Amino acid sequence: MLMFFESLLAYQWLGIVLLGCVAASVGSFINVVAHRLPIMLRHQWSTEHQQAHELGKTAIYRDPFNLATPRSHCPKCGTQIRVLDNVPLLSWLWLGGRCRQCREPISLRYPMVELCALLLGFAVVGVYGYSAHSAFYCGLAWALLALLLIDYDTGLLPDPITQPLLWAGLITNLVFPLIPLSDAVLGAIFGYTSLWLVFWSFKLLTGKEGMGYGDFKLLAALGAWLGWQALPQILMIAAVSGLLYALIRVALGKQSFSNAIPFGPFLAFAGWFGLLFHDRLQSVVLL
Repeated sequence: MLMFFESLLAYQWLGIVLLGCVAASVGSFINVVAHRLPIMLRHQWSTEHQQAHELGKTAIYRDPFNLATPRSHCPKCGTQIRVLDNVPLLSWLWLGGRCRQCREPISLRYPMVELCALLLGFAVVGVYGYSAHSAFYCGLAWALLALLLIDYDTGLLPDPITQPLLWAGLITNLVFPLIPLSDAVLGAIFGYTSLWLVFWSFKLLTGKEGMGYGDFKLLAALGAWLGWQALPQILMIAAVSGLLYALIRVALGKQSFSNAIPFGPFLAFAGWFGLLFHDRLQSVVLL
């Protein structure tokens, strides 16, 4: 624990402030991605469906909608959010959690996501110090946060995040090895095929699909970043935490045993654990 704080304070408070600003800003962007990317994908799928089945008809044009357009606005009154009202964490506190214009409450989720990104940045730097390793691993941790939110909200693990994350892990370990490249390649292969086998075994036995292909790609990405040695612990942590979550919801009467829950958030949680305790997991496997 002492080494953790020594790493964070390596550049005194200047390092912490700069890291905090970057991490909270990334958290603000993750809020945008988690909200808009699923909508963008549904628009894309709808357009492709129309083009495939309604050839020759007039195309339907929509107002531009992407990660940058339209500008952030209050969902209640539609007022565009000013720059000073969009400062991560601080603006929400300054405004008392309410829109400046209509005074309607702003969801607590927004500052909580920013705070989570901030804590993840501090945790990674506390473990790996102010280094290139931390820069890469912060990117991984923040991508997992975005995937956790999207899968929890929509049941989707979008390819525009999972696939680049997989390739980023392989390319990073090729150019700037965080782990041996062979471990990364085997991690990607074993990560994908392990859940693929579970998926088809469950489907052959029950006739139902127990998970989506996005879960395969996410575990493959984690294997590419952390190596094949981390996969057993990641799967165990994800499975146990997912089971506990389901049992709690059943006990509270919020769902039945027949209802499916997204597995991606628990893979992301296990991925954070593997990232922050990577060396310990490696030593356990080697023993």
